[in-house]
Amino acid sequence: MRTSPAIADSPASPAPTPPPRPRSEARAAFEDSASVGLGFVPLGIAFGVLVTRSGVGWWWAGLSSALIYGGSLEFLLIGMVAASAPLVSIAVSAFLVNLRHVFYALSFPLDRVQGRLGKAYSTFALCDEAYALTAGRQARSWPSRRILWLQVFMHLYWAGGATAGALLGSLIPDSVTGLDFALTALFTVLALDAVRDLRGDLPTPLLALLSALAARLLFPGQLLPVAFALFTAGLLARHLTTRRKPSHA
Repeated sequence: MRTSPAIADSPASPAPTPPPRPRSEARAAFEDSASVGLGFVPLGIAFGVLVTRSGVGWWWAGLSSALIYGGSLEFLLIGMVAASAPLVSIAVSAFLVNLRHVFYALSFPLDRVQGRLGKAYSTFALCDEAYALTAGRQARSWPSRRILWLQVFMHLYWAGGATAGALLGSLIPDSVTGLDFALTALFTVLALDAVRDLRGDLPTPLLALLSALAARLLFPGQLLPVAFALFTAGLLARHLTTRRKPSHA
């Protein structure tokens, strides 16, 4: 049978281009947490160096960062452990330092985290940076796995940096300064991103500033808890006032 020239000379139809593979939730969470890791790693190294220079065993840095995972609380505990402080003092200090997490829980997306084990770890691994990244407008559609991977990577950044700092603490000279400023710089960047995400919602940062100023003037010794309480009360009052306003068609 003779093949028709029209059929023989026609070029083969190109194969369909496969659609791009979607990013995995772990990769997306790693990209989201990379900026936080730039602050966590040097800060963890500074913590590990402080552990070795305080006369505490180097293993304390890795154990503390893995089981306590308290950031500023761990810096405080080093001095208290080295001074053999009573357990009651340690417990009260831990409560006051981590009291802010109570306010974080009001809007942290724990309801999107699936499974009891996932919810338990997400509650344990809740930190300032995780809250800041998940409270933004873009994070409102993040699924459970992405939130959990985000917290896992942050936990690894801190624990890895602390362990490395403890092991290499003797190699870092005393003249190296500024590692502890990484946390302040990180909070500044996260705050700027949060304000930018508000899209012109000036009352929220203004309310936070007024709460901090009022707490500084009225209760300077308890600035942080009082400022959080005033800020929360202001947000609740604004929410109730806005909800009661009649909507216009």
